[in-house]
Amino acid sequence: MEEKFILSVSPHLKTKEDVPRVMLDVIIALIPASLAAVYFFRWYALRTILVCLIFAPLAEWVSEKIMKRKNTIDDLSAVVTGLLLALTLPPTLPPWIAAIGVIVAIVLGKAFFGGLGWNPFNPALVGRAVLVACWPVEMTTWIKPVTSRVLQAVTTATPLNIVKEKLVEEILPTHLELFLGNRAGSLGETSVLALLIGGIYLLYRRQITWHIPLSYLGVVALSSFLLKIDVLFQLFTGGLILGAFFMATDYVTSPLTRKGQIIFGLLCGLMTMLIRLKGGFPEGVCYSILIVNMLTPTIDKLTVPKKFGARSRMFTNK
Repeated sequence: MEEKFILSVSPHLKTKEDVPRVMLDVIIALIPASLAAVYFFRWYALRTILVCLIFAPLAEWVSEKIMKRKNTIDDLSAVVTGLLLALTLPPTLPPWIAAIGVIVAIVLGKAFFGGLGWNPFNPALVGRAVLVACWPVEMTTWIKPVTSRVLQAVTTATPLNIVKEKLVEEILPTHLELFLGNRAGSLGETSVLALLIGGIYLLYRRQITWHIPLSYLGVVALSSFLLKIDVLFQLFTGGLILGAFFMATDYVTSPLTRKGQIIFGLLCGLMTMLIRLKGGFPEGVCYSILIVNMLTPTIDKLTVPKKFGARSRMFTNK
């Protein structure tokens, strides 16, 4: 009888029973950001989140049936992928596009490679990258937050768009507005406060360590300071906080060692700033993490002591 195990940096995932516990903590950590998204974008946010939460487990169940694999819906990883993807999407994205995105994330981002533990890329970011490539207009249409009882979809630009495109007719949000979430952007780009609450919870629960978030955010802050760019603006805008605490720290796609994680975070920060300042997109978090995901095996090869043997996220014990 075969039993699969997952190996990762602290906390070490030794058995399949550990996975739901970790995923539940991630879900709990994402609740503040999800509530903030619903507060600022009302029905649009709730609709997108619900669509992703429904189609993610469904896509996993169907894909595993077709591939004749053991059902893993109860490990909650599909729910995490769905919720993370939802938080990277713009509020007014049509529900059918969100559904396609989450199906791509589960099938192409995870099931195609063998399921949880074998995927080289963060599944939620795979889904987002495909949606940006296929529906660029829909994925870059933003609305202003609504704090009144009546939701009016007034289109606007994100803070990074305003700076990138030099849109003088648009007014940049204050640092306080950026921190609290009163600005345009993806659902998970709104409240830095809510995301930090979730990130601190994961640190407290020891589901993540400080190495990747601090090195990632530190490089962005240092680069901004050296280039005489508003440091807080760069830290508080885009998907940086969501990416640093919830995406880049993914057990499966990040390095095993502390040294490797710091290198990983540094590279993510450098790539993010390079894309923001020189790339065609105003934001670079998604593609930065995906690119550095490709370097994870190399980073492990350079930083994992030989006594630990070859890199293996999952192994079989008979």
